[in-house]
Amino acid sequence: MSKNLKNIGVVSLLTVVSRVLGLLRDQLSAAIFGASLLNSAFITAFNLPNLFRRLLGEGSLTAAFLPTLQEELHKHGRPGAFALLNKVVSWLAAVTGGLVVVAMVLFGHSRLVGGQEDKWYLAADLTVILFPYLLFVCVAAAFNATLNVFEHFTEPALSPIWLNLSMILTLGGAGLHWARTPLGEIHWLCVGVLIGGFLQMAVPAAVLINEGWRPRFDFVLSPRVNEIAQLMAPGLFGTAVYQINVYVSRLLAFSLNDSAATLLFYANRLMEFPIGVFAIAVSTVVYPLLARHAVAARFDDMAADFRKGMRLILLINVPAAAGLALLSVPIVRLLYQRGAFTGADTRVMALLLALFAIGMPFFSVVNLTVRAFYSVKDTATPMKIGALDLLVNLGLSLVLMRWLGAAGLVLASTTAIVVQTLLLKRALTRRIPEMRFAPLLPSLAKILLATALMSVVVGAGWFALGRVVGGRTADVLAVTGLIPLAGATYAGLLWWLKIEGREELAALVAARFGGKNRTASR
Repeated sequence: MSKNLKNIGVVSLLTVVSRVLGLLRDQLSAAIFGASLLNSAFITAFNLPNLFRRLLGEGSLTAAFLPTLQEELHKHGRPGAFALLNKVVSWLAAVTGGLVVVAMVLFGHSRLVGGQEDKWYLAADLTVILFPYLLFVCVAAAFNATLNVFEHFTEPALSPIWLNLSMILTLGGAGLHWARTPLGEIHWLCVGVLIGGFLQMAVPAAVLINEGWRPRFDFVLSPRVNEIAQLMAPGLFGTAVYQINVYVSRLLAFSLNDSAATLLFYANRLMEFPIGVFAIAVSTVVYPLLARHAVAARFDDMAADFRKGMRLILLINVPAAAGLALLSVPIVRLLYQRGAFTGADTRVMALLLALFAIGMPFFSVVNLTVRAFYSVKDTATPMKIGALDLLVNLGLSLVLMRWLGAAGLVLASTTAIVVQTLLLKRALTRRIPEMRFAPLLPSLAKILLATALMSVVVGAGWFALGRVVGGRTADVLAVTGLIPLAGATYAGLLWWLKIEGREELAALVAARFGGKNRTASR
């Protein structure tokens, strides 16, 4: 487990870098464009290639490809794995390339559909520019999945860094210096997306070539390719249900007013920060391990590693959710309120962030639970539960947005993810009895108790800062002082409560920072 913790630490560290760069990217765009129609149109346009990216790349393809590639590597070594990669990449490039051409033609003729508001035509025009990103990032997903199977986690974790750096440089550099209008600045931001997407594909490809892969087109429909296609079919629908869920919510936000889509997007990005930093890192490292246990039918070992991963996810994301909810106002005000981003925008976004935070631990649990199903090549169960989740979210969204606006959309998605979590856990236990949740209950009780006591400290501290200091100084002290204090309080309480797995965490810290205990941790 110490090796897995080390890999989680590497992925988490690089994800922190990526998320910080993503935050800088969002701060830059918020300062330049604010919660404007132009910004909302860009976000809405970028959502569509991202929707297909998650469907064809990081969603059903990775879920079907990774365990199949694991089997191929186990039986035929790297030559067999590389041959399978060539077949998958060939078909993936052909399918996504065709989608890109069709989408660009359709959205390029959007004005043939008359009678729409100008903002919808603007979003369609930006979609034409952004859609080629889909081809780059879907092929990159296949490369990254292969690297994960080979236990190379650093290069895939670098992938979003290239995108964020490209967008920052094109908007903050070329956009501000050479663009003469806000629309011109948005166009430079689109160029950054395309450059970043190319780098996301090219860098892992270079690493694989160094590992011995020789790229070539291969459209032979081997049994392995057919198996991946068959696994993708229900998985594609299941992933589509969730991603369409997200996309519909953002379209509804775009239809509400000029700012709702932007504020919803930024709040969701802040909520995803701790998820991306730790929960996704845990899932990325644990998933190949689960698939390996499943191939060998070692379900007791699979359950043990699944629970260790789940404990680590809850350990971080439960207190992070409480902290985000309690300090949503100073966090948003300090990070975003400058330039074109106003105090009114801050108030709305802080509320959305607090509501998003409630569902954050559930999002994290769902991510790992779905991967447990995929490890045993069960893509149908998550699909069925995802379909129900779509209905719950859509129905609640249409009702709640009438009275609560964007906040109603967040409440609907939060309710839906809670329902999805409960149904997935119940189904997983039925599918694999060893995966029962009961052994995690003592850890969860300690996490909730420590989080509650930490929340008292955070709430009292923020109240005192508002009364004694106030203003921007209070915001700075809340983020730089209260958050570290809360973390120290929480960690001390968990250690005092003797949380399960603390020795493994201590060994990881000693190995990374102490050096002398590195051997003992192995």
